[in-house]
Amino acid sequence: MTSLPELVERIHAADPGPRTLAAFDYDGTLITGYSAQAFYDHRIRRGEIGPVELARTLLASTRGIHEDEDFDRFLELSLGAWKGRSEKEMLEFGTKLFRSNIASRLHSEVWRLVQAHQAMGHTVVLASSATRFQVEPMAEELGVDEVLCTPVEVDADGRLTGRVGGRALWGRGKADALVACAERLDADLDRSFAYSNGREDVPFLELAGFPAAVCPDDVLRRVAEDRGWPILDAKPRGGRPGPVDVARTAGMWAGLATGLGAGIGLGLLRRSRKTLVDVSVAVGAEIALQAAGIDVEVVEGEEHLWSSRPCVFLLNHQSQIDVPVMMKLLRQDFTGVAKKEAKYVPIVGPMLMAAGVAFLDRGNTKQAKDALAPAVRRIREEGISLAIAPEGTRSPTPKLAPFKKGAFHIAMQAEVPIVPIVLRNAGEVMWRSAQTVRPGTVQVAVLPPVDTSDWTAETLADHVEEVRNMYLEKLAHWPGEPVPPSLTAGSAS
Repeated sequence: MTSLPELVERIHAADPGPRTLAAFDYDGTLITGYSAQAFYDHRIRRGEIGPVELARTLLASTRGIHEDEDFDRFLELSLGAWKGRSEKEMLEFGTKLFRSNIASRLHSEVWRLVQAHQAMGHTVVLASSATRFQVEPMAEELGVDEVLCTPVEVDADGRLTGRVGGRALWGRGKADALVACAERLDADLDRSFAYSNGREDVPFLELAGFPAAVCPDDVLRRVAEDRGWPILDAKPRGGRPGPVDVARTAGMWAGLATGLGAGIGLGLLRRSRKTLVDVSVAVGAEIALQAAGIDVEVVEGEEHLWSSRPCVFLLNHQSQIDVPVMMKLLRQDFTGVAKKEAKYVPIVGPMLMAAGVAFLDRGNTKQAKDALAPAVRRIREEGISLAIAPEGTRSPTPKLAPFKKGAFHIAMQAEVPIVPIVLRNAGEVMWRSAQTVRPGTVQVAVLPPVDTSDWTAETLADHVEEVRNMYLEKLAHWPGEPVPPSLTAGSAS
């Protein structure tokens, strides 16, 4: 088996530039399982699949997809259900399912391979036998250059006919599509890369000078071993939580409750709200993360957590686990900002209210501005720091969303620096919409304080973009991980 760093080093040793392709299969390679399952699950929940169709689908799933006729049977079932729907409707539906379900299955290891190829200037290709409604949301999230997928037939009114619109990209069809893509882009397949998980993609992998099997089935694993192809076994993502995950999650909430109880007791004893908050935060975070099996590793810049307080701490936001992680990192003398719904979450809501967190109604701009005004006063008058996620909402993948200006306005008005805290792997231990946690390590890089003393309203947008670029740079080139030779050479010069 090959490690992720070894594959990244192989990428860095390759020829840079767009003539090198990096072609990724989708289902089973980029994600755990199949994107079509999310579409079927949705229809089952809505009662749109009758007993006959359900039986046919289950039979096809049991047999598996090993031959062209098996895949054709799946296409028939899928496209027939979409007959009469508009392309626009299906794309919106696919995006909704991606954000609510499919994104949780993304293999973080393959995400990092994509990033490594992009850093080398390679042309990233997403090649799939699925339809554009399943593939394009992920392609947009990854920022890939080319999408190859099975076409669907659309009538003159822009509605699906329920039939395939050309050759399905299954087996040899996907391999031929990659050859055509390489010819169109004047790319060199001998110096290119290909990644897949299935036996049907052996012809697809054979085309590339640097093939790799990702989470391969039994047949592809044997082929890869015989031919000396690298094998990467990514951790499975998504799926239903097991009893251990549920127990860990219950332990996490119990830990937060224990911290709150200890804080209330000591706070009343000392008649100090500060004691109540500091003890609740410090004790609650430690017990909660230990119970959940989650470690927090600061890989760089731990001194910046304390050197410039009071300040505005920024964090990239991926899941509910970000709250106890920030509690552990900051420990005392800070408050935060949360959506108004968080006020009613058991245990967490009371802790946030005790800490003086500002609750925002995202649909009411005036209320949001009014709610942030006390935060500015507390920073100035009490020396309390503020922790806030500038993305405004949790991202479904490791991709960094655009930053909103609110946190930057606060720092400017309070005349304090900004300290960027970059989290990595938070979405792996607890995905955006998940209710349970999984054990793992959340890595943290704390960047040097950013001076805001010379900022103005006119230059604020530029400063927001500068800080966001710091996050992009750090996430792309994480401390201790291999750096592309071109970047190393550039920094040396």
